[in-house]
Amino acid sequence: MAQAALTRTIAVRRQRGRRGESLTKVLFVLPAALAMAALFGYPVLKNLVMSLQAYDLRTFFTGQAPFVGLKNYSAMVSDQLFSQAMLNTALFTVGSIAFQFGIGLALALFFRRRFPLGGLLRSLLLLPWLLPLIVSSATWRSILEQDNGILNRTLAGLHLIDQPVPWLNSPSVALIAVIGVNIWIGIPFNVTLLYAGLAEIPDELYEAGQLDGATGRRAFVHITWPNLRAVAGVLLMLGVVYTIKVLDIILGLTGGGPANATQTLATQSYERSFVDFKFGEGAALSNLLIAISFLFAIFYLRGTRRAVDE
Repeated sequence: MAQAALTRTIAVRRQRGRRGESLTKVLFVLPAALAMAALFGYPVLKNLVMSLQAYDLRTFFTGQAPFVGLKNYSAMVSDQLFSQAMLNTALFTVGSIAFQFGIGLALALFFRRRFPLGGLLRSLLLLPWLLPLIVSSATWRSILEQDNGILNRTLAGLHLIDQPVPWLNSPSVALIAVIGVNIWIGIPFNVTLLYAGLAEIPDELYEAGQLDGATGRRAFVHITWPNLRAVAGVLLMLGVVYTIKVLDIILGLTGGGPANATQTLATQSYERSFVDFKFGEGAALSNLLIAISFLFAIFYLRGTRRAVDE
């Protein structure tokens, strides 16, 4: 009897200890959770509510924002600029991510080799990523200027062009120029993550691969890429989520022009909200961007889970 009572007492104390530990963990996480809810949760909910209201400049004076349901979404989807903005967003995202990742992977593989001043060059490579986007946009705008830009002067000096290229003034070239600038800005981030992933691959795998004849391209296919795939997946997902909402670069370079050639969902949402003062329609567009980002995140998580299960 005494032994059974002692056993029950110990079990109760252990259960209370586990509850205390769980409560302590919750209390540690609670401040961060509240901060996330206040800084991110509330704006998202407020944006969702605004997208269902006739929220415009008059609302600030009258305090009234009538409920209109999905009218803002319908107005945006039926807008003639929506299809062009969707296409530009897709081209901008795919073009930027493809070249950012490809060039970033090539540079990461290059810097994996040890050579003099390698660390210094890697540090300098981070400068484009550390600069404020509006500063980068202003710098590139002067570089791409049609008449006096450094790029056109250089190309003309090398006799590669006869006439100045209207990088930011031609509807057929402006989107390519904007994508190029975004690639330049995003390369350092890709190099940093991919280089970190490469550094985690044990050298013993390459040594064993050399014994089996896996060198050069074969080593990349059978050793490097399988071990780098998880990092690449995270990087590509982050790249999509970040790129589809890029605003500063486009506003600083072209403002969505010329002739809406560089208009994306992000710039269209900005113009609806802060140029036309139709905040409800702007909120509807921004919610579409959130939904697209959420879908990409779901596909990534499902793909990752499937890879883990296999």
